[in-house]
Order: sequence, then structure tokens, then C-alpha cells
Amino acid sequence: MLTLSTLYLGSLIQSSLDNPRSIAEQLRSALGECSWRLCASDPVWLRNQVVAPLTEEVVFRGAMLPMLVPCTAPTTAIFIAPLFFGTAHLHHLFEQHGHGLFFCRFFVAGVQFLYTTVFGVFAAFIFLRTGHVIAPVLCHSFCNSQGLPDISSALRHPQPTAVLFSYLMGLLMFLLLLFPSTDPFFYGIIPAYSLQRKTDSEAQQTKCKVPSL
Repeated sequence: MLTLSTLYLGSLIQSSLDNPRSIAEQLRSALGECSWRLCASDPVWLRNQVVAPLTEEVVFRGAMLPMLVPCTAPTTAIFIAPLFFGTAHLHHLFEQHGHGLFFCRFFVAGVQFLYTTVFGVFAAFIFLRTGHVIAPVLCHSFCNSQGLPDISSALRHPQPTAVLFSYLMGLLMFLLLLFPSTDPFFYGIIPAYSLQRKTDSEAQQTKCKVPSL
């Protein structure tokens, strides 16, 4: 999750610049007991930060990927499974029926399908690299809390150069840390599946065999 948070470096820097309180004060407020009590009593927060990340990651990563990988390949499964994940979010298109033009609703649903699919690729990648479903769950919850980075507001910010530079640095840090931080060596057990290419004989032996969980 720390690696993922670098993608939001620009958003975090922008938020700290806009907030007169220091970062330490903001952290104390966010992590305080009162803040957690308010969150725990909010059904929407519980849905977005707890229930949805846990259930969706168990289904789309923990259950679906172990069945797909033996029938395709780890890398192929990383890009196939997220399509189901993205499609599962298209219900918003029908929920907004009667609210605005169909083209606008379709465009919004398409954008949502795109970024949920991209996140699904990332979540599938870290699940296969680490062998733990808790990593995608935490990343999912964090992304739900942050939303998409708002580049347009960065362009309108009083200090656009600093904010945009932090976005760029965050992206570079994310790319540099992605493989080292998800190295299976750090996670104590053999991952569910590695991303290393199997030999033809090994692939033939495991092809389309559903592993026991």
C-alpha cells in the first residue's frame, strides 16, 4: 500500500498545501478516536472502505485468479480477471437512469469501467506477487478513500508547478518501487503463483487444473 500511496503524492501534497494545519496535526486528527467513531457509524464509509474492498478482492482476486492462472498463464490472467471486475461496476449506468443524457451516463460508466479495470490489473499483480489477498484489500480501501487524482485542480492551484512536479515524482517512485516492493522474497511464503514463465512440461502438467485453496 505504501507503493500505491506514491501515486497519490501529488494529491497529498496539494491537500497539505491547502490545509493550514501541519501534516502532523492532520494525521492526529484523522487517526483520532473521534474520527474512527464517526467513520464506524457511517454506513457509506463502511461499505466503501470495509465491505466492498474485502468482498470484491476475495471474489475477483482470491477466488477467480487461482482458477484462471492454470488455464491461461499468470500474466494473461492478470489482464483477463480485471475485465470481470470492471464489468461488475457497470451497474452504475442503470442506477443513474433518468439522470441526464444517456451519452453522458454512458461516458461516465465507460470511464469508471476503465479505471476499475486498471486497478484490477494492479490488484491482480500484487496478489500473484505476494500470495496474500490482504494487500489488494488494503490498496482497494485506500483507492476508494482517495478517488482519482484530480489533475485539473492541480492546474488551477496557486502553486501548480510544485503540485504537478509532485504528481510526476509520485508516478516515477511508483514505477521504481513496484517490482522491488512486491518481491515474493519479502512475504515469507511461496506466493500463490509466481510471474516467472514455466517450462513447457510444467505448463502441460498444470494446465487447466483448479488448485485447492
